[in-house]
Formats: sequence, structure tokens, C-alpha cells
Amino acid sequence: MNSRDTRVIDREGGPAGATPSALTFGLGSTSKICDRHLDRLAIVYIRQSSPQQVLENRESRERQYALAQLAQRLGWPAERVVIIDEDQARSGRWADNRSGYQRLMTEVTLSHVGIVLGLEHSRVSRSNAEWHRLIDVCGIFHTLLCDQDGVYDALDSNDRLLLGMKSAMCEYELITMRNRLLRGSRNKAERGELFLAVPLGYLKTPTGEVIQEPDEQARGMIQLVFEKFEELGSAYAVFRYLVVHDLRLGFRRQRGGRIGELEWRPPSHARILSILRHPIYAGAYAYGMHRAGTKDPATGRAEGGKWFVPPEEMAVLLPDRLPAYITWDRYRANLERLEQNRSLHDTRGVPRRGEALLPGLVVCGRCGHHMTTRYKADKKPSYYCGEYCRLALDEPCGCIAAATLDDLVAREVRRALEPAALDLSLRAIEGAERERKRLHDQWRQTRERVRQDVERAERQYRAVEPENRLVARTLEGRWEEALKKQRQVEEDYHRFLARLPATLSEADRQRIRSLSTSIAALWHAPGTTASDRKQIVRCVAERVIVVADRATELNEVTIVWHGGVTTHHQVARPVGRYEQLKDFRRLTDRIKQLHQEGLHLAKIAARLNSEGFVPPRRRGAFTAGTIGSLVRDLGLVGELFRDDLVGQDEWWIPDLARELGVIAQKVHYWVKQGWVHSRRTPSGKHLIVWADEDEIRRLRQLAGRKNSWIAARHPELVIPKDRSGR
Repeated sequence: MNSRDTRVIDREGGPAGATPSALTFGLGSTSKICDRHLDRLAIVYIRQSSPQQVLENRESRERQYALAQLAQRLGWPAERVVIIDEDQARSGRWADNRSGYQRLMTEVTLSHVGIVLGLEHSRVSRSNAEWHRLIDVCGIFHTLLCDQDGVYDALDSNDRLLLGMKSAMCEYELITMRNRLLRGSRNKAERGELFLAVPLGYLKTPTGEVIQEPDEQARGMIQLVFEKFEELGSAYAVFRYLVVHDLRLGFRRQRGGRIGELEWRPPSHARILSILRHPIYAGAYAYGMHRAGTKDPATGRAEGGKWFVPPEEMAVLLPDRLPAYITWDRYRANLERLEQNRSLHDTRGVPRRGEALLPGLVVCGRCGHHMTTRYKADKKPSYYCGEYCRLALDEPCGCIAAATLDDLVAREVRRALEPAALDLSLRAIEGAERERKRLHDQWRQTRERVRQDVERAERQYRAVEPENRLVARTLEGRWEEALKKQRQVEEDYHRFLARLPATLSEADRQRIRSLSTSIAALWHAPGTTASDRKQIVRCVAERVIVVADRATELNEVTIVWHGGVTTHHQVARPVGRYEQLKDFRRLTDRIKQLHQEGLHLAKIAARLNSEGFVPPRRRGAFTAGTIGSLVRDLGLVGELFRDDLVGQDEWWIPDLARELGVIAQKVHYWVKQGWVHSRRTPSGKHLIVWADEDEIRRLRQLAGRKNSWIAARHPELVIPKDRSGR
């Protein structure tokens, strides 16, 4: 042993103040410490896995901090000993969340560390990969490792083998402890006895028995959640209902100084979902309801996890073990409804505020998938099948304007509800009465609770001795606070009564009856929102199957009603071209016929509108402009120069003017003066003149006169020939 070794090791082989069993080293261990190690830092790494261990396992903590004295006994000055204890209450299974371990690795790679001290390998790392990475780094930068058994050199083959075996044993120890705990928990769960915590609406007694919440109001709030979900059909709608009516849920404190005390907190959407998904409310004991995700090393995110797995995937599920709020069938129906409320391509979703009436109900008759609701730039909704892109089909299934289909379904729904109008009015009155009674019961229970708090505070105040003013003043303040809270609750209750009396007035009943007897008036009432109309449709219609024919404007529609009844309809949708109209040939034949009759464009449009023809886009009616473009597309010419309109010895004015060698305006003047026979075309827009051979000679002579007023002096030139005597 060199002189430095004799200086740092006492005669007993351990540092002063440390237990020999924990910090005893042999001579071979200390001989590995050289001057280059002593010139660097000595780092003491301290870690315990949980806050409970930090608070309760004090001996382990003291032994780890004693390693700083060991470093001094090994030859490091006190100022060169660094303690890293910022990883307290953190697991050694991973290194990402341990800033102290990262700091240790940084110091080693900078050649600042001569030795790393830890009570045992598991304090530094529980991971085989992380431990071997530390060994490799220490070997590269000539850093020693030290635990309660000795000092190790990472470059020494025997030490490296020993460190590797310790690492494997430590990791196996962690796995063994974890498996032992999990198997014990699983065995207790299979008996239905493992309760780490119970959800809202339940209470765990000191004997371990789980019972329903003994508080009537807290128990009634859980029942209210299930009733409103069955009525409203959406967890968010239930949450909004509770918030609007200022209803709170009763929580039992799980920690703190008042464990088990009931306190009232506002609801949250996540809390409502957990109540609806938890199988305990159906009387079933469940273990393994949550699935932990796997962490992606690249992104650092946990993927594949799920907060509530389906009942089929739960590790333990024991029905009829606990007091239930709902039946098992109702629980499964709630799960199915929650799944259908998700906005996916194969689910119905929940009714929203959009203009379209049938989102989630329209099914493509070609591929059988739900059609998606799309709002274009002009805010006009339509239903289209997007499976063409997703499944690589040969051709798109088609789309249909929402207004066209919505009008048909709304009309059929109103027709289906008309026979039940009286029953609907009675049920509406009963529902309104039941809703008011439910809210008034909540207020009654709240008033009863605050009155009980006031009486308790009064009893406590009167029970104290008058001379004990230190306690009396405190109890008097609590009594005053309870009285203030009671007064506030009474004022809020009076405001609630003014807004919503306990019973319906006769005027309210009559208004409900009048609206219910007229389904159309109720449907179009200002207070009926788009979501209300969608809820009405979903109450009677299960789905709407549409076969969108891309070739014509007519579409086959099948409405599947609740109960299995189906009705078949045909609806015309807007199309982009005249050729897509089913009666396109009849329309063109009719236009040709009217054009043949000589009707001008406006009269043709009026005639088509009166006969029930509609344009392709079904917006408005035919106009002269639309008929003009259609006439041009059909290749139909106007009345001018149509040979079928000109009879024997009849001329178009331009043709006659060309024959006589004059301008057309001169012939128009002769017609105006009555010097030539003429008639109007059927549309009245053009003129046709009559002139046989005799008239042609007379008109030539008339055209030879330079001034027409001079020609008027010659009757034989300006008086036309009698057509009847020709």
C-alpha cells in the first residue's frame, strides 16, 4: 500500500462515523485510486424512488449522504466532493426525467470526475442499458465507480464483469418486485376486493365494504346524470344542463385533513364521461379499465393508451357485485350511444347547430357507408359520399344538396307525427312538470343542507363555555358565515321561483297544447333550433338511404323508421346540365314546338313554367335569357329568314329591297304608308310583305320616283293590288 493509501484508510478499513457493514473496503479496492483520480471531483449520487421513501426511509437517506465522508476518507478534499440529490423521489427506471443523472453524465464526459459514489447500483440506475452506458463513459474518461462493496475500474475486465452481473441482478430484482406486487393486486382484484378509490356516488366504509353514497342529494345527482343522458343523448349536453342550472356534484375528499368529508364542486365534461363509462354504476366490479400507452422514443409521446377500455378488454369484470344505479343493459346502451356520438365516417355523431337536417343519418345506397355533410363556400350544405377516395372505387357514388333531401324528410316526419299530436302535448306537459319538480327538489335539498349547517354551528356555539372566549369567538364566526350562506341561498331560491314556478300555469299548458296540435307550427317556431329539429328527426327516423343517380336529377330515397317500417320516395335534386334532366327530351321537343309556332323567348319561358318544367339547378323558373341560350344550344334559328313562315309571293323586307334595288328602310316606309300588303310574324317581331309580278312592276315604278311625296300624286303607284282579287 502506498503512502496515499495509508492516509485515506483507517485501521478498521472504513470511514469514521459509518457502519462497518455498509462502508468497508478491502485494500485491493483502494489501490485503484490514483493521483489523476484525486485531482478530479468526487460525485455522490443520491436518489430514492418515491416521496414516501424520502420521508420514511431515513436510514437509507442518511447512508447515502454519508458517502460524502467516505469520499473524504478516500483522499478527496471536502470542497472537491459534489453531492447530486436533485433526483429525489424519482424512479431510476428511466433516465430522461432525471436531471441529476444527466448532470452526472455531463460532468463525466468533460473529464471532471474521478470517482462516482452510490450506495448501490440501483440508486444510480435500474436500467441495464443506462448502467452499461455509464460504465462505458467511465471507462473512456478513466472514472472510477464506488458502492458499498468497493471501488471498481471500468477498464478492468473482472470489475466490468462484476458490474454487469450486478446490473442484471438489480434489473431482475425490480421486475421481480413489480411482478410480485402486480400478481398480488390481480389476485385480490379477481376476488373483487381491491378498491384503491371509489368513484362519485359510492363510499368505502372502514371495513372495506363499498356502498352507495349515503347522502340523498349526492346520490340523486348521480341518478340525474344518467336520466339526463338518456333524455339528451350527449355527455356534453348533460354537462351544459348542469352548468346552466348551477347544479354541483358531491365529492368525498380523498386526502388532506378532512378525508371523507362531502364537498360540492362544479361538474366537468370529463367527469360526466367517466360516470357514464364506469361499470361500477351498473353494479359490476372492474379492474384494468385503463390501458397505458407505449412511449415513442422519437417524439416522447405516449401512444396507444386508452382511459376506458371496452368491457371485453377489462382484466377483471365481475357483474352484480356492487349496488347499482342503472342496469347492465342500460350501461351497454350508454356506451354504444357514446361511441355513436363520435364524429367519424361510420358513426352518427351528435346533432349540431348546422343548417343541414340529417348529418349522420344519410347512408349511401351504393356502397352502404355514411355520407358526409359538407358546407361549401356559399354556406349551402350538401351530402356526399367520400368512400371514392378512401376505398379507391371506380367512380364517385354521388352527392345531393341537403335542402332537397331535408325538405322531403321534414315533410314525412311531420306527417308521421301528426296522428300523435295529442299524445305529444300530454307528454310535453308531463315532461315539463317532471323537469320542474326535479329542479325544485334540488333546491329543497340545498336549503335543507344549509339549514342543517346553521343549526350545527349554533349548537357548537351554545355548547362552549361562555368564559372560553378564544373558542367562542371562532364558533361565533362560523355561525355568522353559515347564516350568510343561508341568506344567500334563500335569495337565489326566490329568484329561481320568480323565473320558474313550481307548477305550470294554465297559460303555459295551453301554449304547449296549441303548439303540439300543429306540428308544422312547432317545427317552424322561432324557438325551435336546428339541433331541436335534428333531435325530432332522430326520434322517429333511424337512417335515410339515398341512391344518387349521376345521370339524372331523380334520386331514390328510402327512409328507415324506428320499428323497422320503410318508405320509398323519389326526389329531384339540382344538376349542372340540361342533359341530366330525366325529361330533357320532352323539354327540348316542347321548346322546338313552341319555337315552331313563332312564340318569342319570354312567351316560351312562361309556357314552360306553367306546364311544370324546371331548370336543372331548380332555382327559380325559366326566363327569356335561359331559353335563349337553350335555343342556341339546340341550333334553332329565329323567325327572320325562316322559309316555313313565308308563303307564296311573300317576301322578307331585306329580300324584297334587294330585288327592287332600294334600301330596306324605303320598303319599311311603304309598309307604314300602306302602299304594300304586309303581315307580322307569329311573334310580332318581324314583317313579311306580299308582292306578286304585278306588284313588283308597280313597286319598281314607285322606286323610280325620287321623292315619295310626288309619287303619291299618282294613285296607280301607291295603291296596292287587292290580294283577294288576284
